[in-house]
Amino acid sequence: MSIRIKLPVIIGPTASGKTRLAALCAHILQAEIISADSRQVYRGMDIGTGKDYDDYIVENVTIPYHLIDIVNAGYAYNLYEYTRDFGLAFSEISRRGVQPIVCGGTGLYLESIVKQYSLHEVPQDKEYRELCEQRSFDELVMELSSYKTLHNTSDIDTKKRLIRALEIARYEHQFGVQKQERGLPYEPIVIGVDVSRETRRSRIEQRLQVRLQQGMTHEVEKLLAQGVSAEQLIYYGLEYKYITLYVTGQISEQQMVDDLYIAICQFAKRQMTWFRGMERRGICIHWINGEVSMNERVEQVMKILKHKK
Repeated sequence: MSIRIKLPVIIGPTASGKTRLAALCAHILQAEIISADSRQVYRGMDIGTGKDYDDYIVENVTIPYHLIDIVNAGYAYNLYEYTRDFGLAFSEISRRGVQPIVCGGTGLYLESIVKQYSLHEVPQDKEYRELCEQRSFDELVMELSSYKTLHNTSDIDTKKRLIRALEIARYEHQFGVQKQERGLPYEPIVIGVDVSRETRRSRIEQRLQVRLQQGMTHEVEKLLAQGVSAEQLIYYGLEYKYITLYVTGQISEQQMVDDLYIAICQFAKRQMTWFRGMERRGICIHWINGEVSMNERVEQVMKILKHKK
């Protein structure tokens, strides 16, 4: 019988400071981090996705991280690929006798880890896609809503994304959701970073201004110049959606900033809604106070992990 590894899974909404927290804990545990972020997988999408590489440097040591910068911008990476790549990363790290730590805020990715889902890839249906292209956007949204409640509004950001969401929903309706446990030898310990709504909004506003100063608009312009289409960037949502609309002349700079701030706040709220839903679905989340000093947050995490040994 294989030994089950205690797997810390550090979760939290955007701007909660979870990446730095995970890196500090990884330094203590001599661990490596596996990212659970659906946009940080893309190369060249650095500022907009919040790849704060400096967060991984602790006492002049860079904490190894995985599943960041693994596919080119413009590609539509999906949950099936993530479950596959997570399994490979976990197996490779644990084979070396190193402790893995998961860190991220993408609910679907996190839940797939905690529940050990192994998904079968939903094949593309060329004939169905061609039929969808001939239908109106509103018609497609109505059909998708007949399959599921539209909690994830990113599914309907673009027609391309909407058609893929429909393709998956239709397939799962016909054949059932193809999920099975992977049986990887770990026991997840989920630790959530909790901050108040006011603190979260303040941090989002400050971080947005910093990232704009760091050249987030230039990053989008560079991606467009490299051949990533405006539609593909809009597909990624949030920063890439609104900045693309700005640089292509569809909205003003001020509207971009205002709309983006609101969208990020709404996104953080949806993240928390997902995490609360995970609890209702039977997943235990150990919440820590994300408003105390970082050292105190680390102490809270280490106390939980010590208790769980």
